[in-house]
Amino acid sequence: METPLAYNILDANDKIAADLRADFAARGLLVFNLISSPGAGKTALLERTLADLKKEFAMAVIEGDLQTDNDARRIAATGAKVVQINTGGGCHLDAALVRTALEELPLDGLDILFIENVGNLVCPVEFDCGEDGKIALLSVTEGDDKPEKYPLLFHLARVMLLNKIDLLPHVDFSLERAERFARLLNAGLRVLPVSCRSGEGLEAWYDYLREARRVKLTQS
Repeated sequence: METPLAYNILDANDKIAADLRADFAARGLLVFNLISSPGAGKTALLERTLADLKKEFAMAVIEGDLQTDNDARRIAATGAKVVQINTGGGCHLDAALVRTALEELPLDGLDILFIENVGNLVCPVEFDCGEDGKIALLSVTEGDDKPEKYPLLFHLARVMLLNKIDLLPHVDFSLERAERFARLLNAGLRVLPVSCRSGEGLEAWYDYLREARRVKLTQS
């Protein structure tokens, strides 16, 4: 059960998130909140996506980490706009942090904004950042029971990306089992196996982004 303090924190966050969502909608800006464990491949996915789709979309990234700008520098090398948020120990991004980051990120002309959250399967899920949807990234180097053990993310996510499938011959991971656990939580979840190293499956991810962008434009 949430304490009154936790409720007040989430309520305040949700009010800021609602304002952000309204602003994003008015601009026709598609926003995704990318959530995973540390090392699952969020930054690698964004590097490939930003490079491969740069002729189709104007994209930017808000990069969340406890310390360093290592990932932000990798994103900047693709030519995309990026703003770094260092939480200094905080386990998640929230709407207020995103709002502050947007002061350094002009939104005019942008098509897609990615929020790369702090590596964590718990805390980031509870904080709405004004996004259109959460993207769950699960690598095959993790357990295929992660959706069962960390259900809220997979219940709320619009897409589950199963990353590093090029390593499947070398790990004990069942795509079918991971998908089954996730679909018990979210029957409408889009499940996309991908490899950021080999490129396998990425076109399906890109098609999803194209589709979501078209839908966003019809709603704005």
